Amino acid sequence: MAKVIVLGAGTGGMPAAYEIKEQLGNGHEVVLINEKPEFRFVPSNPWVAVGWKKAEAITIPIEKYVSKKGIQFLCGRVESIDANNNQLTVNGEQVDYDYLVIATGPKLAFSNIPGAGPDGFTQSICTLDHALSSYKDFQALLENPGPVVVGAFQGASCFGPAYEYAFILDKALRDAKIRHKVPMTFVTSEPYIGHLGLGGVGDSKSMLESDLRHRDIKWICNASVDEVQQGKMNVSEMNHKGELDSKHELNFNHAMLIPPFSGVDAVANVESLCNPKGFVITDEFQRSPAYPNIFSGGVCVAIPPVEDTPVPTGTPKTGYMIETMMTAIAHNLKSIIIDGAEPSAKGTWQAICLADMGDTGAAFVAIPQIPPRNITWYKKGKWVHLAKIAFEKYFMRKMKTGNSEPVYEKYILKALGIERLEK
Repeated sequence: MAKVIVLGAGTGGMPAAYEIKEQLGNGHEVVLINEKPEFRFVPSNPWVAVGWKKAEAITIPIEKYVSKKGIQFLCGRVESIDANNNQLTVNGEQVDYDYLVIATGPKLAFSNIPGAGPDGFTQSICTLDHALSSYKDFQALLENPGPVVVGAFQGASCFGPAYEYAFILDKALRDAKIRHKVPMTFVTSEPYIGHLGLGGVGDSKSMLESDLRHRDIKWICNASVDEVQQGKMNVSEMNHKGELDSKHELNFNHAMLIPPFSGVDAVANVESLCNPKGFVITDEFQRSPAYPNIFSGGVCVAIPPVEDTPVPTGTPKTGYMIETMMTAIAHNLKSIIIDGAEPSAKGTWQAICLADMGDTGAAFVAIPQIPPRNITWYKKGKWVHLAKIAFEKYFMRKMKTGNSEPVYEKYILKALGIERLEK
């Protein structure tokens, strides 16, 4: 009997545990480890941050559902990984494994920017706890309207949620009839609006610029935040050579910026497992070259930047890509453990994303994610807003039922007509 541990129960790890158990059957043990006792649907955090969603609407208890599928659940923090001896230290105790699947997500590197983050002077929507904290700050903004700064710090790789939050916040402020009292500035390390860490997707530049103008949101690109203080942000704007072009001092009553990511400490500290930023190095089968019994997928894996930019930007790992990584891992573990064969399944390097914009939405497709591409496609409309609401429902249902249907492929690709686009 093989024992497989899945480390992390987010939008990648929990589905991975279900799929691995389905592939391996009852003759093998699957253990899911997570620091929190509940699954949290991170893509809905921007709605939580303005009070459109309650925390209980996007969380479910993990053990209640995974135990029905014969998956063990251990709630605890992994303090260290001894990859040479196939052991984890969890809550001070040793846990053995035969195979390890790392799906921890990232560490939020707020410490790279003085004064950044919920422990400093800016808000975040990267975790549910942060979104709840941001909501309190939003409520204070309603009571005391003033300037707002939204965006992404230098080194960030996840730009979609920053745009989402800017547009959702704009809609929430209009609903409260105080938007005219709240000047908004979008600050981003991207070289241009709509770059998205992907070198742009279709007409994303012109369309997102148009939306920002339409909503009277100013922007600063090639931005490097030097320091954040109480109610004040110092920003250096660079030119295309990465040289200082101008300095900005932005006052704010509310600020939310996406941080750069790095690897979580327990993973990053394993010798030869990760790159210098702590992201897991994997081959095309999501397996570690250094440790053949370790697999990894999701935001915690190493992916090179699409291109060099004047201010550092990373490459996003979108939901569809993560879903296919986890499916590949499940099939590869079956090949190794059940079939005695080498792994052959691969994830899909495609960026497919739905971004809510408050009262409308934007969908983009980049196939493959890293250019040159066969397909670049970007559309917007009310239907995207509605599709994202429906997608949350589908994904939460999958987490409760434990079925292995590919949610992105079944609902998103079909809705966007990707098969037709590919033909």
